Amino acid sequence: MTLNDDELHRLRARFPILGRRNYLNSCSLGALSVDAEAELDDFKDHWHRMGASAWYEHWMGKLDTLRAEAAGLHGAQPSEAALLPSTSAALAVVADAVPQGERNRVVCTELDFPTLAYQWRVKPEIELVVLRSPDGIRIDPKQFEEVVDERTLFVATSHVFFSTGYVQDITALARIAREAGAWSLIDGYQAPGQIPVDMTGAGVDMYTSGPLKWLCGGPGLSYLFVRQDRIAELHPRFTSWFAAKDQFAFDFEHFEFRDDARRFELGTPSLPTVHLALGGQRALASVGWDRVFARVRELTDHLMGRCDEAGLTLRTSRDPARRSGIVMVAHPDPKGAVAHLDAMDIVVDHRPGHVRISPHVYNTVDEVDRVVDALLGTL
Repeated sequence: MTLNDDELHRLRARFPILGRRNYLNSCSLGALSVDAEAELDDFKDHWHRMGASAWYEHWMGKLDTLRAEAAGLHGAQPSEAALLPSTSAALAVVADAVPQGERNRVVCTELDFPTLAYQWRVKPEIELVVLRSPDGIRIDPKQFEEVVDERTLFVATSHVFFSTGYVQDITALARIAREAGAWSLIDGYQAPGQIPVDMTGAGVDMYTSGPLKWLCGGPGLSYLFVRQDRIAELHPRFTSWFAAKDQFAFDFEHFEFRDDARRFELGTPSLPTVHLALGGQRALASVGWDRVFARVRELTDHLMGRCDEAGLTLRTSRDPARRSGIVMVAHPDPKGAVAHLDAMDIVVDHRPGHVRISPHVYNTVDEVDRVVDALLGTL
């Protein structure tokens, strides 16, 4: 069951921007909740009252809590979770930690966020294979099967394409990689918080995400999940004291990696964002994740239906099982259209040739209708 009017009203009250603006841009930055603000206030209060001693009595525990809660949301175990400053950092650490041997091929797609390909584009020893989309929306798993072979080191691609909202079958991609002896690395930043994620069930080796977008936790933090049975194979060449097995021994003569995914961590995590992430995730979890996902689907279906009625062209999958809450609307001047809507207190985003609209659980049908009407006024 999706939210009733009273439940939706109470939820919206927890996100102050919704009282000021029609916010339909959660795939760029999730709205800030009073829950996240309260966690941030708690961080500041402990800092004021306790100073550095807050590390031992509060903040180290917060890091453990976030690893555990984020792992649960991603279908992973806490021991499989690491906190890093960005997805770029997470990708760089694991890309350099995997034993290369004679394998030098990495397979990605033209629809992935560029950061994914950049990790290998700068490595002359790597052959980067970029799959092309047959329709500008998706990549067929068979395209991966045709190029992934004994030379492949990584199948590195997205769970949800930022440019089309298409949801890839990561179970199939993990299988293709595994059968070829390659690693599967999934950039999931656009997935958790809007669709279910089960990294373990999918058989994925590595999965990256973070709180910035659909989890409403703000910038400055990324999550890296590595399957427990593969962690011991990996020895990062970029490291920190957080990655050391005995972190507080301060012994620079000897170094031993942690046994869990924290061996990939790169120093002190951003504590303000750690607190914001906990608050944002809990605000959404209070609704029930199944209801969050159902609400996003409901609003996306309504948005697409209104766009179809208005004669707008969409660059989004028509298969309900393969689409997410990211809807791309073709427009001759997307940047100008976004600026026009912003002047009307409607917040969306643009990508080349398209206006990007992303409703979340806290949005209303009326807000969706208003953005379509406003968009029509720019044509």
